[in-house]
Amino acid sequence: MNVITDKPQNGVTDSAGDLVRIKGLRKSFGAHDILNGIDLSVKRAEAAFIIGPSGSGKSTLLRCVNNLETYQGGELWVDDYLVGAQRRGDKWYRASQRCTAARRASIGMVFQRFNLFPNMTALDNVTAGLRLVSGQSRSEAKARGMELLHRVGLADKAHLYPLHLSGGQQQRVAIARAIATNPALILFDEPTSALDPELVGEVLSVIRDLVKEGMTMIVVTHEIRFAEEVGDSVHFIDQGIVAESGKPEEIIRHSMNPRTAEFLARIR
Repeated sequence: MNVITDKPQNGVTDSAGDLVRIKGLRKSFGAHDILNGIDLSVKRAEAAFIIGPSGSGKSTLLRCVNNLETYQGGELWVDDYLVGAQRRGDKWYRASQRCTAARRASIGMVFQRFNLFPNMTALDNVTAGLRLVSGQSRSEAKARGMELLHRVGLADKAHLYPLHLSGGQQQRVAIARAIATNPALILFDEPTSALDPELVGEVLSVIRDLVKEGMTMIVVTHEIRFAEEVGDSVHFIDQGIVAESGKPEEIIRHSMNPRTAEFLARIR
C-alpha cells in the first residue's frame, strides 16, 4: 500500500458530535472537475438534505462518502476513519479492499433505481448482506428480514420478486436492505426520482419514520417541501461547492444566496 499522507492536514477530526466531516473535498473525472472543495459536516442523528441543480456533484459526493468513488483532494471522515485510507502508526495508507468492504458495511445506501437483485425475492434482497457480510445464519437473517419488511409495510410481499413489485415497493425493500445491518449512516441518492408521483409518498413516509428514530442520514433530493418538513439542515450545492448551508427554513424560505433563490424559484 502507498503512503498517502503522514497526518491529517485539516484537523477535521476535532469536531465533537460530528459523524461525517468533509473538508476541501475534490473529485474529477479526467479533465472534468466535479467537486471543487466541498466543506460539509453532519452530526450524529442529523438528517442533512442536499439540494442543487443536476450535474452539480450531489450524487458524486454521496458515492465518495461510501467510497464507491475515490477523491483526489481534501479529507472525508466518517466517524473515526479517513475514507479511502487506513492508518499504521503516524502514516496513512490507501485502504485495502477488505478494509473498504468492512467500513462500507457501516453505511447504508439507497439508490435512485432501487438496485435490487432481480433474481431474488424481496426477503432475499434484504437478507443477502446479513448472511454474506454479517455472517448471520439463514434463520437469523430471515427473522431480521421479516422484521424489516414489516417495518416498511411489505411483510406480505416477502416472497415476491422485484418484477412483481411497484416502484415504491421496490424502493421500500431497498430501504429495508440498507438498514438491515444497523448502519451508523444511511445515504439516499434521490430516492423518489424514479417513481411515479402517486408512489412518492409511501417512500417519504418510511424516510420520515427513520428521521424520527434518530437515524443519521444524508439525503440528495428535489423534494423541497419534504426537506423543509423533516430535515435538520439543508445544503445547496452548485458547481461542485456548498454554496449555502443552514436550517431548512433559512435556506428554503429566506435564502441569502441569489443562486439558491433562483434554483428554488425554478423548481417550485
